[in-house]
Amino acid sequence: MKFSEHWLREWVSPQLGTQALADQITMAGLEVDAVEAVAAVFEGVVIAEVMDKVQHPDADKLSVCRVDDGGGEPVQVVCGAPNVAAGQKVAFARVGAVLPDDAKASGFKIKKAKLRGQESRGMICSASELGLAEETSPGIMELPADAPTGEDLRAWLGLDDQAIDVDLTPNRGDCLSLKGLAREVGVLNRLPVQGPACRPVPASHDETLDVRVEDGERCPRYIGRLIKGVDVTAATPLWMVERLRRGGVRSIDPVVDVTNYVMLELGQPLHAFDRENLQGAVIVRLAREGERLVLLDGQAVDLDASTLVIADERGPLAMAGVMGGEHSGVGEGTRDIFLESAFFTPLAVAGQARTYGLHTDASHRFERGVDPQLAREAAERATALLLDIVGGEAGPLVEVASEAWLPATRWVVLRRARLEQALGKAFAVEEVSEILEHLGMGSEWDGSEWHADVPSWRFDIAIEEDLIEEVARIHGYNRLPARRPQARLGLRPDHEARTPLARLRRQMVARGYQEAVTYSFVAPELQQTLLPEAVSPVLANPISADLSVMRASLFPGLVRALQHNLNRQQSRVRLFETGLVFRGELDDLDQVPMLGALACGSREPEGWAGDRASVDFFDLKGDLESLLAMGGDAEAWRFEPGAHPALHSGQCARILYRGEEAGWIGTLHPAVRATLGLKVDAVLFEVRLDALTHGNVPAFMPLSRYPEVRRDLAFLVDEALPVQALLDTLRAQAGEWLSECRLFDVYQGKGVAEGRKSVALGLTWQHPSRTLNDEEINQLVDAIVEESRRHLGAELRA
Repeated sequence: MKFSEHWLREWVSPQLGTQALADQITMAGLEVDAVEAVAAVFEGVVIAEVMDKVQHPDADKLSVCRVDDGGGEPVQVVCGAPNVAAGQKVAFARVGAVLPDDAKASGFKIKKAKLRGQESRGMICSASELGLAEETSPGIMELPADAPTGEDLRAWLGLDDQAIDVDLTPNRGDCLSLKGLAREVGVLNRLPVQGPACRPVPASHDETLDVRVEDGERCPRYIGRLIKGVDVTAATPLWMVERLRRGGVRSIDPVVDVTNYVMLELGQPLHAFDRENLQGAVIVRLAREGERLVLLDGQAVDLDASTLVIADERGPLAMAGVMGGEHSGVGEGTRDIFLESAFFTPLAVAGQARTYGLHTDASHRFERGVDPQLAREAAERATALLLDIVGGEAGPLVEVASEAWLPATRWVVLRRARLEQALGKAFAVEEVSEILEHLGMGSEWDGSEWHADVPSWRFDIAIEEDLIEEVARIHGYNRLPARRPQARLGLRPDHEARTPLARLRRQMVARGYQEAVTYSFVAPELQQTLLPEAVSPVLANPISADLSVMRASLFPGLVRALQHNLNRQQSRVRLFETGLVFRGELDDLDQVPMLGALACGSREPEGWAGDRASVDFFDLKGDLESLLAMGGDAEAWRFEPGAHPALHSGQCARILYRGEEAGWIGTLHPAVRATLGLKVDAVLFEVRLDALTHGNVPAFMPLSRYPEVRRDLAFLVDEALPVQALLDTLRAQAGEWLSECRLFDVYQGKGVAEGRKSVALGLTWQHPSRTLNDEEINQLVDAIVEESRRHLGAELRA
C-alpha cells in the first residue's frame, strides 16, 4: 500500500517527522518498505498563462508564444509541444529555474536562448520534464483554468511530499486504504481521525436496475446505483490525478479515476458499467459451462464453473472482485453508468485471479478481506465525486443483502491475568480500555476481563491471543520489559534403538553424496514415465504445469536434479534426499517418509590415481548397506530380484526389511533414459525411513577366553541361486556358537560346470566358556552340507 503523507495528514496529523512516522508504523507491525519524494527536485517553476501563439517563421514544429508568468511584462517563449494553445494555464520555468536532470545532480538550469533566430526566455514544461511522470510526455502539462498565475507550482501542487510504501502482511487487509492507515496512526498517537464527510446523495430520478444475487454465500451484499447523463469527456481534477499518482495508480478517465480514488481512500473496490451494454437484470452467479469473457485488458478467458461473475441476461459482464469485462466497461460514448459496490467473501475471490494469470488491486483487497459494512459508504462517496466531476443525475441505491451469510458480530474475551502473563507487564485498566476503544472495539470491563466487540473491518481478530497482540503492538513492543526466558529444561531422551536422521545424512555425505531438496510436486509426464501405475493427488492450483502432481516416489525429483546437473556439464553426480512421498487418492492418502539416492558418472573423482570406471549397481548397493548396518540389525535386511518400471531388469532388486517391502534399488532402465534424453547410466535407490531408522539397542557381549575354530567351505550351486539363500541355510544349521560367516570368493570358469558357480565361505565358531572340539565342529559342518544339498542342490567342492 502506497500513500501520500500529505493526504494522510488530512485525516490525522501527529507531531512527528516523516521518518519518525515511518518508524512508528513499522514498529506497529506494518513494515515501511520505502519513503520516496513524490516529485523530483526543481525550483523557479511557476504557473503561467499562454496569452497567444504564432507559428515559428523558420520551423514547422515550433511555436512562438507570449506567456504571462505573473511578473508584469509578458515573456516570449519558443515551444515545440503540439498541444500548446492560447488561454492555457501551464507550468513555466523562468530564466534561472533549475529542472531535474538525470545526468547532473545539480540539475538543468534554464537560460536565455535563441531558437532558429527567435528569442526564448524560459520554458513551458511537460510533466516528465518536472519528474511528475515516468514516461516521456508528448506535450506540455496543462493546468486547471483556475490555477493562480504567478504562484510557485511546487507549493501550489504540494510537491514537498513523501510517498510512503507499506508492506502489509496478508492478515491486515484493513490497512489497504488511507482510512485504514489513518486509523492505525490515530490509535498509535491517541489522536482522533477525521476523514471527509460522506453524506447520502439524494436520488434525482427513480429509475433502477433489477439486481439478483443467486449466490448469497459468496456475495452477501451487492449495492448498485444508476447515474444518468454523465460526461465522460470531462477532465479528472488535477488534485485527484496527483493523489492517484502518489498512490501508484495511473489516471485513465474520470469515472475509472473516481472508483480507483475511493478504493485508495476507503479500501472498497468499485466498478462502473455502461448502462447501454446491460440487458435486463444484473445477476451475481457462478459461471456456466462454456462461458467466455473478454476482460478489460483484452484477454479472453474461458470461465471455470467455480468463478463468481457479474452477468446480465445475455452472459457474463465481469469477473466478480477481479476485473470487469471489455464490452460492458465505460467508453467515450457512455452517457449512463451503473455503479457497483459489493462485498465478496475472501474465499469467493481467493485464488481466482491467479487461476487466470491475473492480479488486480481489487482481487488483492477482496482476497484479504474488505469491510462488509463499507459498500454503502463507498457508493455514496463515489456518487458525490462523480456528480462533481462528470455531472449527471443519481438514482436510488439498490441493495441486495443475505444477512445469513454476512459476517456475524464477534465478541472476544481478554483476561487481564492472561494479558499480563503473556507480556510480562502489569497494565492499567484505563490504558487497555483506551487502546481497544481507539481500535474501534467497544469493550466492557467486568473487574477481571474485557469483553471486546470486534469491528467489521478486523477479519484477523478472533481469539484472545489476537487481542494480546493488539495491546502489545499499540502499547509499543519496545516498552515491554526484556527478560530472560525461564523453563525447566531436561535432557532429551536418546532412543538408542533408533538411528537419528541426522546420522543417516552424515553417513551419506561421508560416502561422497550431496543432499538435494526438491519440490514435493513433480511433472505428471515425468512421474508417468518412471511410475506408470502410480496414483497421487493432482494439485488444483499448481505453481506451474510441470509441478502439478504430488510425488509418489523420490525418483522423479532426483532424476530431474540429475538432468539439471548434466545440462550444466556436471558429469559426476552423487545426490540423496529425504522427504515424504504421497500415494493414493486425496481421501485415502498415504504419506511415507523415504530416503533416496542417485549416482552417475565415474566411481572415483577425476585424478591421476583415480579409477575411471563408471559407478555401477554394486557401488550403490555398498553405500546403501553402510546405512543398513547403522541400525545394528543388518541381518534383518534382504535384497531379492524384482521388476520395477523405472529400473533395468536384471539390475534391479526389491529391498525387504523383516520380510516386508521397504524400497527398491537398481539401474535406470534404458527405455526410460531414452524417453528422458539421458545419455549416461544412473543407479538409484529409495528406502522407507521408518525401517532405516529402526535398529537394536547396543548390548555388551563378554569376550571369550577360548580359541576360535574356523572352517572354509566351497559350495557348487546354480549360478542363478542368490548367495543369501545359502547364507540363510548355513546360519540356520551352524548353531548358536557361530560368531562370523564371511563370503570370500565367488568363482566361475575352468573346473566348474557351465551354469554353476563356486561360493567359498569362511565360518568361525567360538564358545564363551570352553574350547570346541573337532567332533562338534564336524557335526555342524555335516549338517550344513546336508541341508544345503537337500534344499539348494549345493555340492561341496573338492
